[in-house]
Amino acid sequence: MQINMVRKLLNATGLLLLPFLPLAAQSQYELNSGWQCNNIGKVTVKGETLSSPSYGLKDWLPATVPGTVLTTLLNNKLVPDPFYGMNNQRIPDIYFTGRDHYTYWFVKDFTEQQPAADGQVWLHFRGVNDGCDIYLNGHRLNPSTHFGTYLRHSYNITQWLAKDGHNRLAVVVYPPAIVGNPNGGQGGDGTIAKNVGPQYTAGWDWIQPMRDRNTGIWDKVTIEKTGAVRIKNPHIITKVPGVRLPEGQQSPATVQVSTELENATAKTIAGTIRYKLAGNTVTAKVTLAPHSTATVALPDLEVKNPELWWPSGYGEQHLYTSQLEFVNNSKTDDTEDISVGIREIQTYWNAHTRSREVAVNGQKIFIKGGNWITSDAMFRFSDERYDAEIRFHRDMNLNLIRIWGGSLTERPEFYEACDRYGLLVFQDFWMSGDCNGRWVDPMKKEDQWTRRNYPDDHNLFITSVADQVKMLRNYASLAFWCGGNEITPPADILSAIKDSILPQLDNTRFFFHYSNTDSMSYNFLGGNGDGPYNIQPMSVFWNERTFPFNSEVGSVGVGDYESLERFIPAANMKAPVNAPGGVDSVWDYHKYIPYFDHLDPYGKPENVKDFANKAQLVNYDQYRALMEGFSSHMWDWYTGVIIWKTQNPWTALRGQMYDYYLDPNACLYGLHNGSAPLHAMCNPIDGTILTVNNTFRYYTDIMLELKVYNMKGEDTLITQVFTEISPKTSQKYLSVKSALDKLGSSEGVFLSVRLRDKDRKVIDDNLYWFPDAKGNYSGLQKMKAAKVQITAQKIDDENISVKISNPANGPVAFFNRVSLVDTKTKKRILPVFYNDNYVSVLPGEEKIVTISGAAVKRNGNAEVTVYGWNVPEQTINIR
Repeated sequence: MQINMVRKLLNATGLLLLPFLPLAAQSQYELNSGWQCNNIGKVTVKGETLSSPSYGLKDWLPATVPGTVLTTLLNNKLVPDPFYGMNNQRIPDIYFTGRDHYTYWFVKDFTEQQPAADGQVWLHFRGVNDGCDIYLNGHRLNPSTHFGTYLRHSYNITQWLAKDGHNRLAVVVYPPAIVGNPNGGQGGDGTIAKNVGPQYTAGWDWIQPMRDRNTGIWDKVTIEKTGAVRIKNPHIITKVPGVRLPEGQQSPATVQVSTELENATAKTIAGTIRYKLAGNTVTAKVTLAPHSTATVALPDLEVKNPELWWPSGYGEQHLYTSQLEFVNNSKTDDTEDISVGIREIQTYWNAHTRSREVAVNGQKIFIKGGNWITSDAMFRFSDERYDAEIRFHRDMNLNLIRIWGGSLTERPEFYEACDRYGLLVFQDFWMSGDCNGRWVDPMKKEDQWTRRNYPDDHNLFITSVADQVKMLRNYASLAFWCGGNEITPPADILSAIKDSILPQLDNTRFFFHYSNTDSMSYNFLGGNGDGPYNIQPMSVFWNERTFPFNSEVGSVGVGDYESLERFIPAANMKAPVNAPGGVDSVWDYHKYIPYFDHLDPYGKPENVKDFANKAQLVNYDQYRALMEGFSSHMWDWYTGVIIWKTQNPWTALRGQMYDYYLDPNACLYGLHNGSAPLHAMCNPIDGTILTVNNTFRYYTDIMLELKVYNMKGEDTLITQVFTEISPKTSQKYLSVKSALDKLGSSEGVFLSVRLRDKDRKVIDDNLYWFPDAKGNYSGLQKMKAAKVQITAQKIDDENISVKISNPANGPVAFFNRVSLVDTKTKKRILPVFYNDNYVSVLPGEEKIVTISGAAVKRNGNAEVTVYGWNVPEQTINIR
């Protein structure tokens, strides 16, 4: 359920962006090019003079807007790439330079005529970090400096537009008032949290400090043209009573729409607010006093047999398109495109697990989530990047993303992607236990009592919360609000959110006081409750009970060799050694966490490439075990789990299913496998075979098939049995431990765990590799090469099919990485999406990997590479 904030868009050159309606397309455009900037120390005139179109801008820099100062400096090659090697240390930090070093003027010339009659022109800023003063054509628009990273602000610029249509906008942007000492602590010395802004910019355990603290006009600037009345902050609520299924005839659902209407003129205006949805037209008559804003509720709409929105894995993500319109004397003053996902999210307390249980449209959902920081640490956002990242999360078979409190309220484009792909969102506000005083911390400048009262301006925090709730409340994917990461906001802020803002502005979503609050998950284990955060024996995920709805638990995540090459200099490409001083300084700077001795059973890595390849085996096993272990105990021990974390907005070496450059590693595919909605699995500790069904469907006549393969590829059937699998359950069957111990004692074995439907088609395929009796993968280390045949064929403009055939009477073709690469450079084309990867092919079988995405279409000069544990690298031409 979303308000599509890219409605009515024109780009800055005036070209129509389809497929919006002609009227809508002419009424709003983004100022996203042609900006210039200069440091405040080099500007000798005031804003009134600078914003005069006749004032010369000699030697000003081309500026990136939306963007940060650091982004502009990087794009002008005035600083090195802070994501590469140790370059970030070569960039001056604002704590040492002073704030003026990153205080900049931004200027944009644009053409806009004065409107006729009652027409109005508005200037909107969706995000500036942190303070700004705004001038247009010699006039200051904001009477006092605007503060607040997250607070939108708008100005009616009708009277200030130039008569000849040639206008100049000048904005001076000030860094956060308190920039914090980047002393290596979580959020540096913690004082960054005195502002209402992102805390990670002073550094964290997964990122180095952003030297400008992300100062800049970091989000969109738009011009909007309306008639006398402007539509503001529409509010869409959908109610879906009862227990629903994705298929079949649906009982009615209710849609409730209200909106703010602003009359910008000095006269009373009577008109009609209306919208169409699912073949119905809903209207309300309105009379607006001069220079007033009123909230108007339209009559409830009953939608018969609605198409419902479901989280990924449970059903389709149906979205209705509509348009909210204000009509004044048969003239449309303003329109707002709306996209409505009809769904209802409920939560209950599960007394058995002692944790929060989530339901959508009356059906309980086992939460499989990932923690998210932001798409890019320097706020270089794009629709395409958001789409790719959320699609990766869908492909992991996750159904929720939590937005961590030390960063942002995510952008509308993020939520639009979550609406498309079916990812529920758990949105924190801007607090963290680290900076805001939960713990004693010698790295912090001020004591806990002082930090507990951060930020300095509570009213700004409260006003920003209200504004962001209005901006995001209409998205179907938005499921929960949260006061902060691992700590509640101060008492007055908490009271304002839960007692005033949310009851008045969004009373349909559950509010967690903080991310690991008892109302989410009762902490009967003691301690912080979150974690662990590093590599773990698989027994921990399977057999050791933890927080019943864990908001943060994770493991390692180093990418493969090609990923490492993108940001680690050749001189530093050294495999970490499990010993004191065994990690290269660049790896340490990029927050490497150790694999300890987990790679040694595969044979000690010979070099960094061997290390990276073997790390993928561990990555796959870790995240498959994490999700399988948690889901094996669903509704008994757990109601959900959220992985810390699934993505990095910087080139860090931990907690990621894909790297900053959108290249997936084996973590993603281990999670994809272990999170499959219908899945058969093996507890690797005791050999218990289980199935988990995270769907609403009852499966009958399903064949559970268990086979063991030795290193030569010879198979032994353990059992195959017909079974029935109930919805939303985890079921135990038998233990195969004795067979694994017997058959794998000398060299280890493969265990194939499959589900087949009544037509013998494999509907779930899960291959484990087990070590020998000494805990080593001795058989893998001397495994013979598999003589595979590989073909690649283009299906259509955006899809390529890669078939890997493994002949009978040979070994398993183990752990094959498929890549789409540029024919000339031999580098991977990014981002593309694989329906599976790091795949193994049993003797006498074949597997098809589908490569898809817009990048496939854009890169006609491509080929496919495949390499595996016992498959030499091959390059395949695409037919």
